[in-house]
Amino acid sequence: MDAPTPRWFTDTEPGHSERYVERMREMAAEGADLAGEARLIDAMLPRRARVLDAGCGPGRVGAALYACGHEVVGVDADPVLIAAAKYDHPGPEWILADLTELRLDGDLFDAAVLAGNVLPFAAPGTQNVILRRVGEHLVDHGRAVVGFHTDLYSVAELDTALPDTGFTRELILATWDLVPWHDAADFAVCVLRKG
Repeated sequence: MDAPTPRWFTDTEPGHSERYVERMREMAAEGADLAGEARLIDAMLPRRARVLDAGCGPGRVGAALYACGHEVVGVDADPVLIAAAKYDHPGPEWILADLTELRLDGDLFDAAVLAGNVLPFAAPGTQNVILRRVGEHLVDHGRAVVGFHTDLYSVAELDTALPDTGFTRELILATWDLVPWHDAADFAVCVLRKG
């Protein structure tokens, strides 16, 4: 059975992936801070941790974590984004795969990050499958940190999906730079713990 098609492929215009890659490259060339998510993840981890960048896009978060000394594997279903990650950020391992079918060989990961609206752009109804697959690749009590715009996917939807995933929500923030959660927040950063 084929995996459901992610919204990234169906709800965006042709050329969206290419434009996104160019936008990230332009922002990096201008000196924009593209590592905020990675700083939060790095603060949660011991040195030389294994990190799964699930829905890695063109690799900016995984590359920043790799630069901090972590072992990083990035996975994305978009071949344009994976090609850009491999070209722009050699070092981490970048894998073309659908997160709903994730099956990686090797040691388990200490943490996972799903930074850039990964769950909202997934195929409708597959968020719990993705989280379950990610959790299968984590050590016991490992963490997954999920960020998303709340107009695309709500905290209530995440909480509804969690019982089927093996995760519990440990913390919720309004931004990657630790602004506390509030009901009017337009973004959520949720720290989930396995087990």
